Amino acid sequence: MRILITGGAGFQGSHIAQHLLNSGHEITVLNTYSEHALSNIRTFKKHVSIVWGSITDTEIVDKTVRGQDVVIHTAARINVDESIQNPSSYVSVNVTGTANILEAVRKSGSRLIHASTCEVYGADSGAETNETSELRPHSPYAASKVGADRLCFAYHKTFDLPITIVRPCNIYGPRQKTGVGGAVIPIFVGNALELKPLIVFGTGEQQREYMHVKDLVMGYDLILKRSTWEGETFNVGSGDTPSIKEIANFISDKTGADVKYSKARPGEVRSFKLNNRKIQSLGFAPKIPFWDGLQEYIESRRTASI
Repeated sequence: MRILITGGAGFQGSHIAQHLLNSGHEITVLNTYSEHALSNIRTFKKHVSIVWGSITDTEIVDKTVRGQDVVIHTAARINVDESIQNPSSYVSVNVTGTANILEAVRKSGSRLIHASTCEVYGADSGAETNETSELRPHSPYAASKVGADRLCFAYHKTFDLPITIVRPCNIYGPRQKTGVGGAVIPIFVGNALELKPLIVFGTGEQQREYMHVKDLVMGYDLILKRSTWEGETFNVGSGDTPSIKEIANFISDKTGADVKYSKARPGEVRSFKLNNRKIQSLGFAPKIPFWDGLQEYIESRRTASI
């Protein structure tokens, strides 16, 4: 198949692109240019078509979507803290950019697999959330992803487009961005390997559901192979829900870095756990236990820094 991956040079998108390329598909990547993005696809870039540009550019989106059998839409701005500082940019990329993709898909007749997020639920009760749970976003980032998620559903209902929505839990693994705008695990590991303190915001009792990016790719592969799931939404998770404090202490034990605490951040969800039974009933089964995957990730970062 001819498959376009928006954000295909990002963290999750590059892993999806590499897997589908290895599976024999013809892959096109649409991504904004950066040295980090180029590094993510360096090992396979000569085998894919790369379009450097933004999903906010309707002309580029229309030209890139045209002729594709499937569009996997992973492009988005994703950092909660940045979304609090600059909410309008998150609306521009995540909502308006997704609207551009949807219009291009409507013209081309392509199938769309949309990467939403567990953050759309904003649950804080500790109860499991299934695909029909209320969406209660806690941050401008999460709200922008709700907007994109519901736009996709509306386009399916209004125009009968073949759209599937994927709501993954928190993902970690190689190529994930660290530093400013990065995710907590790569930031913790990067700091720890430099023997800098790991800063935990609030009590550290906040819980997230984590899954290795290799398992996420298998979820997308399963959904891609089933063309009948039009209009369906799937939670994709692992069931592993460590607290931030537990993660910090584990990394500290492995590296000798100190753990320090700071004031809580606004817009942060205390805890939630996905109900994954819908996709599990279709054969999805994550293979990498969280603590094993985290240990592997620490060692890969340690080796890379030598």
